[in-house]
Formats: sequence, C-alpha cells, structure tokens
Amino acid sequence: MDLEFSGEVFFWKGPAPWYFVTVPEAESDAIADVSAMASYGWGCIPVTARLGDTSWRTSLFPKDGKYLVPLKTSVRKAAAVDLGDVVSVRLTVDV
Repeated sequence: MDLEFSGEVFFWKGPAPWYFVTVPEAESDAIADVSAMASYGWGCIPVTARLGDTSWRTSLFPKDGKYLVPLKTSVRKAAAVDLGDVVSVRLTVDV
C-alpha cells in the first residue's frame, strides 16, 4: 500500500525524545485496515518512508487513532526540515 500526505513536524519530549509527523485520519484509517497483516506487535507498522530525496525503513507508531512517522535526524538534515515545517511524506506499507 502506497500513501502520500502532508503534515507538520513536531517534537515529542517523552522518555525517548523524537521528531514525528502525524499520518492524517483518512490515511491512518487505511493503514488500520491492513494493520493485522502488517503489524509485528504493539501496533507498530513497518514501512518505507520518503521525505524529499531521502527514503528510509522505519515503523509507524499508533497514537490516538492515528499513526506517527518518526523522522531520523539524518533524514531531517538531508531535507533541511525543522520543527513546525509542513512536509510531504510518502509511505509504502509492507503488507
């Protein structure tokens, strides 16, 4: 399954601080529909993500009925992305 969407980069100050983009509701619903085939536990969904010219393997995290895309530091630097930027993300969900 391939998806593309835009979202704002935010910082989560939890026990393991990280930058994320929230997958919008419609796309999150589509992912939830295939989650039983894709998840490897705790609701995490393995994907190939693309931001600008950079692609990487990661896992989506479920949160409040939607999913979060974690943005690695190397990816943010390569795309010159910072907190609060609205970015376009492409996902390939491994089902």
